[in-house]
Amino acid sequence: MTEAVPSYLSPTGQEVVFLLLGAVAVGSALLVVTTRQLVHAALWLVVSFGALAGSYLVLTAEFVAWVQVLIYVGAVVVLLLFGIMLTRAPIGRSADLNSGNRWVAALVAVATAAVLVTVVVDGFRTAYAPLKPGQGAAKELGASVFSTWVLPFEALSVLLLAALVGAIVLSRTDIPGGSPSDQTGGH
Repeated sequence: MTEAVPSYLSPTGQEVVFLLLGAVAVGSALLVVTTRQLVHAALWLVVSFGALAGSYLVLTAEFVAWVQVLIYVGAVVVLLLFGIMLTRAPIGRSADLNSGNRWVAALVAVATAAVLVTVVVDGFRTAYAPLKPGQGAAKELGASVFSTWVLPFEALSVLLLAALVGAIVLSRTDIPGGSPSDQTGGH
C-alpha cells in the first residue's frame, strides 16, 4: 500500500501553530534589529526566544524548549539588561547610533534572506516529516553536552562571567575617571 503524501493546502493544527509561532519569532526578531530603543530591543528578543521555545514544544522537543526558556530568556536576556543598566548605556533614542548605512544594510539583509530562503526551499522542496510525539531525548542530550561539548560550554560560562565583571568595573564610581562627575571635578 502506498502512503498518502500530505498536502500543503490542508495543514494540520500543529503545522498552523508552528507557522504562527515562526511568524511571531521572525516579526519580533525584525523588531529587535529595527527598534531604536535598547531596552525595547531586549524585550522583543524575549518574545522571539519565547516563540522559538514554543516552536520546540510543537516539535515535541520539550527539553530543548525548557533549556531555551531557562538559558536564553532567563539568563542571557537578564544579563543583557543588567549590562545595559550597569554600564549606563543610553536608554532612549540616541541620534549618534545611526551610521547612515541603513539602506545598504537593508539591501544586504534582503539579499541574504532571499539566498537563504531559496536554498532552504530548493533543498527541502520534497521533504516532509510528520509531527509525531516522541520520547524526550534528555539522556542523549545530557550525554552529548557533558562528553563532547564540555569545553565550549565552560568557555561560554567564563565569557559571560567576564562580561558581567567588566560591566561592574565600568559602572563603579569610586575609580577615578569612572563616572562623569569625577571628570568634571563635581561630587
